[in-house]
Amino acid sequence: MSRINASIDIARPPEEVFAYITDPSHLPDWQESAVKVTPRRGTPGTVGSQVAITRHMGKRDFDMTMQVMELDPPRSWHIHGVDGPVRGDVQGSIEPLDQGTRSRLTLSLDFEGHGIGKALVPLVVKPRARKEIPRDEEHLKGILEAGATG
Repeated sequence: MSRINASIDIARPPEEVFAYITDPSHLPDWQESAVKVTPRRGTPGTVGSQVAITRHMGKRDFDMTMQVMELDPPRSWHIHGVDGPVRGDVQGSIEPLDQGTRSRLTLSLDFEGHGIGKALVPLVVKPRARKEIPRDEEHLKGILEAGATG
């Protein structure tokens, strides 16, 4: 299966969208499956930093550690899973619209499975993510357009 890509336009400047979305403490606020975020290594939201994310899927909670691989404020970022049976790979970009008063957010997501994760990724994880990402983006848009910032 290919990467999951989704875009949404948000009536906020790129700098505000970037600051909010790259702050891992906000994940449970806008992502349906994110339950908790715990810093693991480094200053959260900096290259090389790691956070443990607890996600609720089905009847269970799963922990995974994500590491910030790249940051190019306010344009793009890349985070990658470093442990667990399912490791996400998320790339995000923000394109300025209307002289920078609005933004187009694009998320690109893929997964690698390890052990039991090899079966879970195509059967459970990717189908669920394909459904969740557009809802997450709409939720994020609502939060940001209501005035929340980094």
